[in-house]
Amino acid sequence: MTNFFLFIDLALPGQTLAFIILGIAAVIIAAIFLVRNNMARNAASGELTAKFADQPTKSPMDGRSKYAAVDILRRSGTVFNIGLITSLLLTVLAFSWTSYDDYVYIPDDAMELDEDIEQEPPRTAEPPPPPPPPPPPVIEEVPEEEIIEEEEPVFVDQDIEEDEEIEVEEVEEPVEEEPEPVVEEVEEEPEEDKIFKVVEDMPRFPGCENKGLGKAELKKCAEDEMLKFIYGNIKYPAVARENGIEGRAILQFVVEKDGTVQGIKVLREPGGGCGKEAERVVKMMNSMGQKWIPGKQRGKPVKVQYTLPVMFRLQG
Repeated sequence: MTNFFLFIDLALPGQTLAFIILGIAAVIIAAIFLVRNNMARNAASGELTAKFADQPTKSPMDGRSKYAAVDILRRSGTVFNIGLITSLLLTVLAFSWTSYDDYVYIPDDAMELDEDIEQEPPRTAEPPPPPPPPPPPVIEEVPEEEIIEEEEPVFVDQDIEEDEEIEVEEVEEPVEEEPEPVVEEVEEEPEEDKIFKVVEDMPRFPGCENKGLGKAELKKCAEDEMLKFIYGNIKYPAVARENGIEGRAILQFVVEKDGTVQGIKVLREPGGGCGKEAERVVKMMNSMGQKWIPGKQRGKPVKVQYTLPVMFRLQG
């Protein structure tokens, strides 16, 4: 019987194994209660006294019980064999216990981004509108009656003779003062409220902090955990599935200094509700047990813009 079980490749999930063990325990408990009730009923009915009244009383040394019918150890061999078989069965079931990880389909190109995607920079402060153009000049028409005719010029003889002295007055030329340049004060946005695109330590999805990984390995592990979360919670929209719509949805959001995800925008989607579904899954990140590890610049947490592709692909 042992060889029979060894050649069988059993694979039982934890829930099935728990039901089997509970069933075996219930059968054993029920058997114990039935045997006890049967012996108690026989002893209380008086049938054994009448049955063995004509037989001589045995010495206490001849047996463990006054009547052999209620000897509790009479079936010890059978109980031992049942216990041995039960123990062997539980051992086989324990070795056959298999835990299955939930299969999550992740496309190979899940983190690839198209180069022609225009990433709109975050608007920190809108510039003031340009001043309106000056009004066009108004041309007034002068009536012909008011035109004043100019008199003919009178020419004066300005010839100079050789003996005549000419006094030349020195005229001081006015010095034009250069106007001081007007420097417009531009209020720079404080670094705490600035949204960065690239920082020294980019934000990471949680789940890999206590594994003692290097910087590159930590980044890869965080991406894998993020993909498991996204494709484990995403539900293919029914409209997109019925119409065979596939493609990549591009989302953009900001990882705040406290690790929350804000400002989610769908930059591109294939249609059929794929963009809304991807946005729903990204919003679920704020309700996780752990938040994002925020990005850091000069050792301080800052706001970082993150672009995430989500691939929708029907499995054949």
